[in-house]
Amino acid sequence: MKFLMMAALAVLGLSASARAMDGMAAEVGKPAPDFSAKDIMGVDVKLSYLKGRVVVLEWTNHECPYVRKQYDSGNMQALQKEMTDKGVVWVSVVSSAQGKEGYTTPEEANSIVEQQGAHPTHKILDTDGVIGHLYGAKTTPHMFVIDKDSVLAYAGAIDSDSSFKPDSIATAKNYVRAAIDDLMAGRPVETASTNSYGCGVKY
Repeated sequence: MKFLMMAALAVLGLSASARAMDGMAAEVGKPAPDFSAKDIMGVDVKLSYLKGRVVVLEWTNHECPYVRKQYDSGNMQALQKEMTDKGVVWVSVVSSAQGKEGYTTPEEANSIVEQQGAHPTHKILDTDGVIGHLYGAKTTPHMFVIDKDSVLAYAGAIDSDSSFKPDSIATAKNYVRAAIDDLMAGRPVETASTNSYGCGVKY
């Protein structure tokens, strides 16, 4: 009987994972899917515990030229610091599977954060792709902004210029900053959804 119960639970778990992988991704205007994971420092991160704060999810891959555009220019680090100084929780997520581009160990990921001078609140290695599929993350970068009620308020590109060249940043509209500014001013997010651009997530 115990074996049968364990088998049934395993099937339920696989079904949940399959549903996530089959495209039941997060939708703007609806509750953001909850997740629980340990960050690279071993700290437990559970989205539902962050209710009452604005949360940014940033899909990243340090080897992707579109990610390097943001980090080599210092733009992503500056945005992270600007927002975390305002009380925003910034979670960088790496969904690269083992053996794929962008995969790192927690120790390597910590070194990359230090080398970049990055300022995420947490960095999570989602090597099994569960969180990535839960949100439908397609590219690096792919950005999600969650409001204080744990509702997904923005999903899409970091900015309006899909070039991989850093000099394009200066004239681009930063959708993430704009969404957070709207939320903090008590306004509806003017641009709530865009098409993300970048390298494909290496599931």
